[in-house]
Amino acid sequence: MSTSTIPAEATVTFQPRRQSAVQSHVDALRDEAAAEPQAPATGAVTKTTQIIAIYGKGGIGKSFTLANLSYMMAQQGKKVLLIGCDPKSDTTSLLFGGKACPTIIETSSRKKLAGEAVAIGDVCFKRDGVYAMELGGPEVGRGCGGRGIIHGFETLEKLGFHDWGFDYVLLDFLGDVVCGGFGLPIARDMCQKVIVVASNDLQSLYVANNVCSAVEYFRKLGGNVGVAGMVINKDDGTGEASAFARNAGIPVLAAIPAHEDIRRKSASYEIIGKPDGEWGPLFEELAQNVADAPPQRPKPQTQDELLGLFAAEVTGRDFQMEPATLFDMVGRSEITKPTLEVVYDAT
Repeated sequence: MSTSTIPAEATVTFQPRRQSAVQSHVDALRDEAAAEPQAPATGAVTKTTQIIAIYGKGGIGKSFTLANLSYMMAQQGKKVLLIGCDPKSDTTSLLFGGKACPTIIETSSRKKLAGEAVAIGDVCFKRDGVYAMELGGPEVGRGCGGRGIIHGFETLEKLGFHDWGFDYVLLDFLGDVVCGGFGLPIARDMCQKVIVVASNDLQSLYVANNVCSAVEYFRKLGGNVGVAGMVINKDDGTGEASAFARNAGIPVLAAIPAHEDIRRKSASYEIIGKPDGEWGPLFEELAQNVADAPPQRPKPQTQDELLGLFAAEVTGRDFQMEPATLFDMVGRSEITKPTLEVVYDAT
């Protein structure tokens, strides 16, 4: 392949032009640096979105609580977005009368295969002023649920999540999964505050305590997320959940009773958080408390402190553990085996 020589005149005309472009860029940067900054805004904030992550043990009633809470907020004139972040994708089912909402993950995969982009109307649906969507997740054994959460939020950002003008964004997260994806709002300051849903049982309070521990851990690393309080669901009056909240230094935002009417209506996908309904005042109070409660640093409890909330006959904490012996394992008291350990002389 032959080579050609650049004519001298080409070199002469190219070099000054390049220098001129560089100089113009330098001058523009200097002008920008010399300009006085704009005065800070002093007017009232026109729109502040509260992003609240709700955590709890699977089956404790997060979706029930959130569907009714979001519905009540909307009836109070608030613009509310409910985002289901549980792989079961059941957050919006109660809101939509049992109908399944197309998830962001499955819709994104389908659209990608078709060479199409995901639009708002593909994944976001509304009822009586509540906007709702599901992130979704993989089937069992077919992927990481936490990674699905991360992918879902990446899609939300592409759809302009940070520009949406909502009063409240409520995120429904599974609390008994310690995967980093489910801790995303706490770890990355994606929300201002966390609410835990629990009941008067050890397992749900164990999960609530884990969430408090995660919040405290990231606060020590410089995070800003705090726990706003606890919602006690299926409250039977025994008091363990309220005792935990008191010890952890967080308020009880509402106590939803273990009532047959609530259980039956929830099972039939009926919204009970309506202003004119029997349970309206309960959810009106919850909505107000959720709005007003400040994020604060919780005091996570030790395992013994958690067990101390319950009677010894319930937890078995008065049981004395007996160490196992070699005889228990092999039926003999002594087994001599040669060792491959190298022993070095001290000299």
